[in-house]
Amino acid sequence: MIRKITLLIALLLANSLFLLAQEQDPVVQAIIKEANENSQLEALGHELMDGIGPRLVGTPQMKKAHDWAVAKYAGWGITARNEQWGEWKGWERGISHIDMVSPRVQSLRGTQLAWSPATPKKGITAELVVLPMVKDSMEFVRWLPNVKGKLVMVSMMQPTGRPDYNWEEFATEKSFARMKEEREEQTKAWNENMRNMGHNTRSLPGTLEEAGAAGIVASYWSQGFGVNKIFGAYTKTIPTLDLELEDYGMLYRLVESGQKPQLHIVAESKDLGAMPTFNTIAEIKGSEKPDEYVILSAHFDSWDGGTGATDNGTGTLVMMEAMRILKKAYPNPKRTILVGHWGSEEQGLNGSRAFVEDHPEIVDGVQALFNQDNGTGRVVSISGGGFLDAYDYLGKWLNPVPQEITDEIETSFPGTPARGGSDYASFQAAGAPAFSLSSLNWSYWNYTWHTNRDTYDKIIFDDVRNNAILTAILAYMASEHPEKTSRTKAVLPISNRTGEQLEWPTPRSPERKGGLD
Repeated sequence: MIRKITLLIALLLANSLFLLAQEQDPVVQAIIKEANENSQLEALGHELMDGIGPRLVGTPQMKKAHDWAVAKYAGWGITARNEQWGEWKGWERGISHIDMVSPRVQSLRGTQLAWSPATPKKGITAELVVLPMVKDSMEFVRWLPNVKGKLVMVSMMQPTGRPDYNWEEFATEKSFARMKEEREEQTKAWNENMRNMGHNTRSLPGTLEEAGAAGIVASYWSQGFGVNKIFGAYTKTIPTLDLELEDYGMLYRLVESGQKPQLHIVAESKDLGAMPTFNTIAEIKGSEKPDEYVILSAHFDSWDGGTGATDNGTGTLVMMEAMRILKKAYPNPKRTILVGHWGSEEQGLNGSRAFVEDHPEIVDGVQALFNQDNGTGRVVSISGGGFLDAYDYLGKWLNPVPQEITDEIETSFPGTPARGGSDYASFQAAGAPAFSLSSLNWSYWNYTWHTNRDTYDKIIFDDVRNNAILTAILAYMASEHPEKTSRTKAVLPISNRTGEQLEWPTPRSPERKGGLD
C-alpha cells in the first residue's frame, strides 16, 4: 500500500513539474501574451478581405495581395519574396448588372462567373429559354437552333429555397419526406436528361455558344438561405451568369408559363492575356540548422463570389499572425521557419505542387509543415498523415499549448496521407511530414465555401486567434525538437472501395499555363 502511495505521489510530482515547466517556458508565454494582447488579426483581415478583396488566380487583385503580404512581412522585419511559378489566363471583373425588363421590371441578384467574356458596353437584351426534355442527343441537336439570340437557363429549378435544417425544424414529418422524395425524383430526371443530351455542366455551355446563344444563365445553389457557389465560365465569347435561387426560380416559372421573360444584362470584364502567377514566401532564418525547415502553409488565392474570407483568408491570417508573433517572441529559431502563401490552390494545388517540384532541397529538409484551410473555426482535428511516428513528436509539441485549445482537438495516429484537398497533400506526396490543422465547421460547406457569402463578417476571430497561438507554439516546438522528425510511413489500410491496400500518393506536376490555349 505504501509503495502504491509513493508511486502516486511521484507521478503527481512529475506532472506538477511538467506543468510548471510549461507555464514557465518564456517563449510559450510570450507567444500567448502577444496573441492575446496585441492581435493584428482584425486589421489584417480588413485590409485583405475588404481592401483587396477576392484573389482569383490571374487577376490584378491576386498580384496586389502578394505585394501586400511582402510589404507586411518587411514591416515586421521578416524577409519575404514573390516567387513566380507559372502563368494564368488574366482577367479582371467589372460591374455586373442584371435586370428583368419583361413582363415587368425588376433588378436581379447575380453575377458573372470568373473568366466570363464581357457583354458589349451597352449590354444585351434577350429572351430566356429553358432546356428541353429529350429522349436522346439527336433530339437535342434538332432543338439547338432555338437558342439563337436567346439566354439559356442551364440549371435545374430547385423545388424549395429553404435548407433542409429549416424544413426539419418546422415541417411535419410527412411534408418533409414528400419534399425530399419529389426533389430526388426531379434531380434524377434532370441528370438523366443531361445524359440524354450527351452533355455535362462543362461541355453544355460551349455547345450552346456555338449554336448562337446570347448568354448562359445558371444557378448553383449551396443549400442555404441566399447562398450560391460561384465558380468559372466555360464560354469564350458570350457571358455566363449565376443568379441567386430566388430570382432564377421566378424566371424559370415565367418561362414555363409562357410569359417569355427578357433580361437586360451588363457584364463588364477585361481579358488581360497571360499573367504571371506567384507564391509568396517569407522566412525567419534558422540559427543552428538553417537547412531544416518548419513550414507554415495556407493558400492565398480564392474564388471571387465573395471576398475569400474563410477560404482561405482565415488560413492566411493565421499564418501571417503566427509569423509576426514568432518574429517577436522567438526571433532566432533553431531551424528556419518558412511560410508559404500558395497560388492557384483552387485549380488543383498548383502553387504548392510547383514549390515542391522546384525546391527539392527544402522538401528534403522539412521538419514539419502545418496547413490550415477549411474555414474560420478553431482547430478540432489533427491527423498523423500516415507517418508512423507522428504521435511521438506531435504529442510532445502539443503539450505546451494552452489546455483550452487542446481540449478541443482530437488527434488520430498514424492516419493516412491526403490525395488532394489542400496544399499539405503536395508535401505529403513527396514524403515530407505535413499536417492539416482541421477546423470546426461553422456551416462552412453550405454557407461560405466558394460562395457569394464568403465575406469578412463570417470570420470568428476568437477561433482564428486560438489557431494562431496553436500554430506559433507548434512551430516553436518543431524548431526546437532535438532530432529531425521521422518520415517512416505506416502500412496503409485496405481500401473500402477497391478492397486493395492503399498506396502512398505520388507527387503531381502543377498546371503552369492555366486557361491559356
